[in-house]
Amino acid sequence: MRAPAELPVYRTLQTNVQAGVATVTLNRPARRNAFGDGMRQELADAYTRLDADDSVRVLVLTGAPPAFCAGADLAGGEDTFAGTGPGFTAAGVAVPAWTLSKPVIAAVNGHALGLGLTLALQCDIRLFAADAKYGVVQVRRGVVGDAYSHWVLPRLVGIANAAEILLTGATLDGHRAVALGLGSRVLPADEVLPAALEIATDIATNTAPMSVAASKRLLWDSFDLDSAAVGERETAIHRVLMAHDDAREGVRAFQAGRPPQWSGRPVDPTRH
Repeated sequence: MRAPAELPVYRTLQTNVQAGVATVTLNRPARRNAFGDGMRQELADAYTRLDADDSVRVLVLTGAPPAFCAGADLAGGEDTFAGTGPGFTAAGVAVPAWTLSKPVIAAVNGHALGLGLTLALQCDIRLFAADAKYGVVQVRRGVVGDAYSHWVLPRLVGIANAAEILLTGATLDGHRAVALGLGSRVLPADEVLPAALEIATDIATNTAPMSVAASKRLLWDSFDLDSAAVGERETAIHRVLMAHDDAREGVRAFQAGRPPQWSGRPVDPTRH
């Protein structure tokens, strides 16, 4: 078991870890949590530290009200997108949420535009506020969708819907976002974070860490695998998991009507 992560005090984030659930809050409310002032680097750091902490089972990403993330910080005016500079990447964050071993739930509790939305699309589960505005608006700013949006969106919503989202840069509300498949639930804004925390707590309490990590990794990898390769990976995962005590503990706990006591680490045992 790895030691718990020691998180620094961030300028642009608030973090809280409780009962296996880490909540990471984008915290620049005066700028509607726009991605600036080092938020890119701080979020990558928080992701990395929390992923290395075996006591953390689930991450919840949200924004300080009233927004989730307004996207790129436009404080630079017309020079906001001028030049790339050394080390430039359009990845949004150097550690995309899908690369973490633990589930990452986006509690999209308010407006998410541009990078704000594409950042949420990197998460595993997304809950949307009903009345907020969402859109990959970059073509209306003279650039293009980022953070792997051209890879994620077609796989989430199909090529036709992805084309409409990316090529028009139009905005939509939470009901339309969920209807298209961008998320799994649409809720009033003040219910989004509590609902996300309820899901996270259920995962942290009732699911086997290795099982979740292996399933998450295979879900994202399946985008680039054929059915035979997925079948092979499922078999390889089962061979390892079925030999571990967690496969017995899950049955013991169910039959005894008690919470399970998992001993496995939250990593895919076939990939580490």
